Amino acid sequence: MGAHKTDPQIQHDVAEELRVDPRVTETDVGVTVVRAVVTLRGTIASWAMKMAAQEAAHRVEGVLDVANELDVRLPGLGVPTDGELAEEVRETLSGDEQIPGSRIRTTVSHGVVTLEGEVDSAGQREEASRAIRNVPGVKGLTNRLVVRKGELVADELQAVISAALQRQAQREAQHVKVAVRDGSVTLTGTVHSWSERRAIVGTVRGTLGVDVIIDELHVGS
Repeated sequence: MGAHKTDPQIQHDVAEELRVDPRVTETDVGVTVVRAVVTLRGTIASWAMKMAAQEAAHRVEGVLDVANELDVRLPGLGVPTDGELAEEVRETLSGDEQIPGSRIRTTVSHGVVTLEGEVDSAGQREEASRAIRNVPGVKGLTNRLVVRKGELVADELQAVISAALQRQAQREAQHVKVAVRDGSVTLTGTVHSWSERRAIVGTVRGTLGVDVIIDELHVGS
């Protein structure tokens, strides 16, 4: 095992990760590191960019925690009111065919959007977050969406997931074990690559009735 990274090394690597991430276009994001805890400061143009910067920092080896203090401010004077933002959020939800927009309630306060209601899967809950993050003017997001309880019993849900895995990645399906309990799905076993692992987890995430995914898959030969 190699030596632990120093704080200056982590700071350099985080700054470089931010520089190469195409989703982060700001060049003045400040990075400080104290005992492997990264703090991001500065002003950026969107909530989506704020989340992208946070994800980029977490990707760097040696980072323990990230304090995201980035402030979202739209360039220019066209900052939407909460009412205008609520209208844009509703239009975004209604126009996204991957989520049941009519079952989602929203509240907007000082640019922070709160989502409440029911969706059919963990994938729909995550898609709702992704859609709202990209709405100009959103400064924060609280996702309180819950997954509807499916009518499938555990054995039936496991059979549906196993069939989906075979369609998505036939070679790996026989090596993946699926355990289901109250909408929580635990995946164990070995796959051949990170892309195959992502494909399997993505398939499960989109299955109706799946609320929580515990990914214990191992990538190996």
